[in-house]
Amino acid sequence: MKFGKEFSSQMVPEWQEAYMNYNFLKTLLKDIQVFRQKKRLSSALPAGLKRRPTLYRAFSGLIHRQHSTNRNTPSSVSPEDDIESQTILVSSVNEDGSESYRTTFFMMAEEGGEYELVYFRRLDEEFNKVDKFYRSKVEEVMKEAAMLNKQMDALIAFRIKVENPTGWFDRSVEMTRLASDIATSAAALSASTPLSVRVSRKVALMDVIEEGGSTNRGEQSDEPSEDDKNSEKVEEEKPRSIRASRPAPLEVLNRVTMNNTIETPRSTIKGVLNVPKQTELNFNRENLRKVEAQLKRAFVEFYQKLRLLKSFSFLNTLAFSKIMKKYDKITSRDASKSYMNMVDNSYLSRSDDVTKLMERVEATFIKHFSNANRSKGMTVLRPKAKRERHRITFSTGFFAGCTAALMLALILLIRAGNIMDKPERKKYMETMFPLYSLFGFIVLHILMYAANIYFWRRYRVNYSFIFGFKQGTELGYRQVLLVSFVIAALAIGAVLANLDMELDPNTKDYKALTELVPLFLLVSLFVVLICPFNIVYRSSRYFFLTCLFHCLAAPLYKVTLPDFFLADQFTSQVQALRSVEFYICYYGWGDYKLRETTCKSQSVYKTFLFLVAALPYLCRLLQCLRRLFEEKDPMQGYNGLKYFLTIVAVSVRTAYSLDKGMSWKVVAWIFSISAAIFSTYWDLFIDWGLLQRNSRNRWLRDKLLIPYNGVYFGAIGLNILLRFCWLQTVLNFQVSFLHRETMVTIVACLEIIRRGIWNFFRLENEHLNNVGKYRAFKSVPLPFNYDEEEDKDE
Repeated sequence: MKFGKEFSSQMVPEWQEAYMNYNFLKTLLKDIQVFRQKKRLSSALPAGLKRRPTLYRAFSGLIHRQHSTNRNTPSSVSPEDDIESQTILVSSVNEDGSESYRTTFFMMAEEGGEYELVYFRRLDEEFNKVDKFYRSKVEEVMKEAAMLNKQMDALIAFRIKVENPTGWFDRSVEMTRLASDIATSAAALSASTPLSVRVSRKVALMDVIEEGGSTNRGEQSDEPSEDDKNSEKVEEEKPRSIRASRPAPLEVLNRVTMNNTIETPRSTIKGVLNVPKQTELNFNRENLRKVEAQLKRAFVEFYQKLRLLKSFSFLNTLAFSKIMKKYDKITSRDASKSYMNMVDNSYLSRSDDVTKLMERVEATFIKHFSNANRSKGMTVLRPKAKRERHRITFSTGFFAGCTAALMLALILLIRAGNIMDKPERKKYMETMFPLYSLFGFIVLHILMYAANIYFWRRYRVNYSFIFGFKQGTELGYRQVLLVSFVIAALAIGAVLANLDMELDPNTKDYKALTELVPLFLLVSLFVVLICPFNIVYRSSRYFFLTCLFHCLAAPLYKVTLPDFFLADQFTSQVQALRSVEFYICYYGWGDYKLRETTCKSQSVYKTFLFLVAALPYLCRLLQCLRRLFEEKDPMQGYNGLKYFLTIVAVSVRTAYSLDKGMSWKVVAWIFSISAAIFSTYWDLFIDWGLLQRNSRNRWLRDKLLIPYNGVYFGAIGLNILLRFCWLQTVLNFQVSFLHRETMVTIVACLEIIRRGIWNFFRLENEHLNNVGKYRAFKSVPLPFNYDEEEDKDE
């Protein structure tokens, strides 16, 4: 793989604007190369001269020594001659209080020198951009390290209180043990770690994630701090001197309160009623377990930030080295040594803050959260990349083939038996077809999700980060396709097993066992979904059920993107939810042996038709109201109004389908058109961020992941067209060779396809918003809250 592709593939997607623009610099080098080739052709050899001019020059000998341009290598050339022979000179300048670098190109007088001057100017811009971004991110992680440092102080004190509820042990008796534990802890860390970097469940002090013992935790110091010097004589120190260097651990708890970060319906109700939150420390093992779990997660996320920063530094340094080698090759100069000497001495390459911080995080995490088991701790901190297994590909292909074969068999069986011409066809379409269409809706939606994953990965949309999947547990499109084809094969097999169109001549009814096949299949899928065992992608199933519960419990939970994204999916599965309702009615109150049911004539069933259709939109409405209450964003109010209009439109269309009155038809037209226009506007302008008149891409947005603008305009037109599929409900389109249930199913499938298209562009817009804000990490809530005023007083 060429370096350019490898470089782009290893970028942090949200930071791609901060990386060196390798491809653009390559285009500048290509301009230089094209100019030199033209120059070479214009000065072609005379017609009578067949040999190159260099072949006629004086022979310089086999032992001619070339002078090295490395300044550290002894040479007889004077410094003045060495400077004059240089191509470039890189100097450091101070602009707006920040250090930046500027390259002086000495060969400007040469023909074509302006091309190289432009190249070096852009090269400097790219390096200064990268270096500035790296500095800012390192400052951020150093501040976060200081915050985690305080959290660990409180955790150690909390452990002491939990494990010694009767009180603190006698300090005079325990001082020898304290000194010995400090020495052991200090030996486990690097030599520059201050004395405060210590830990034990029964020891006062903890492992500090900081470099140097200065008051500024972000500053690095090569000189040993006073704490480092004191650590060498810790055995000889008195208890009073140790306590003077750092407050006693239990005293930390006097300045700490609990953060109630766990969102529950109870906490939400208390918040609405203005009930004061319980922030006092309750020292028990259950709270200790929760605090440790929160801090463990915070350390894992923090370590991932450090890994990405280290990769950022390495990749960009390598990119500058590669691009300078290309420059030397094209121009036959030797400028890469001078430039890379500057790169190697810059903060980007020279700073080891991140590396040292990673070592301290590893030591702290292993000791505190892995019981000193390094292998276990590093497995959590550095999870292995999920490997694509051949058995997944094989299984997906196998079940896809089974699905195609069963579908072909079903079509041939229907044609051979003239099933569509039999009088029992109408009863079958009204009873059995709605039962099996449910699986068709599920399979189609999963297929659309698999297609979304494929294109998200192809265009580098970080869907795993956006949804908040646990690292290493997100499903690829192959796994999702496998699930869809397994369900499709089982469903089509069930249809073949239950394709009877005639009553049993002996019992005068249908076979009870085959009539129960769709119910068995549905129950089996539900059991697999809620199965607690670690089979069939348990992590993904648990994530789905959690989001589903949050949707149903809206607005009692804080709304996150996965929650409202899932609720939006269910707004396109109204017909599937109605099929579930029909399952309950058909097998609960109908005579399934005779394929007879009175569901559609019962008032209770009709009432639930309204409730089931409005439930997904109601969940989204409540989520919008929750976000309006919390964020005070009027856009959430407008979004809630959109879902309210949709609830009214769906309800009046359902009423019209049950009572074909003219008044219901007029009301259905008014609200349906209003809801469709409002929803279409919201899709295109808000969710997709398109149709911006002053954009660089006319009527789209400035940044697009798909290089073909026609794809966006096609998606816009298709979204508008499919948004008006409800017209079939009001206008009663009928096709002579299609049953009414078939038309309903087709319209429902078109809505699922529209939702699948919406999913891609919705997440693309979310990803681009993250890219614009360089947001590549999740904010992890911390368990303790410090009284900052007391910290300042101290």
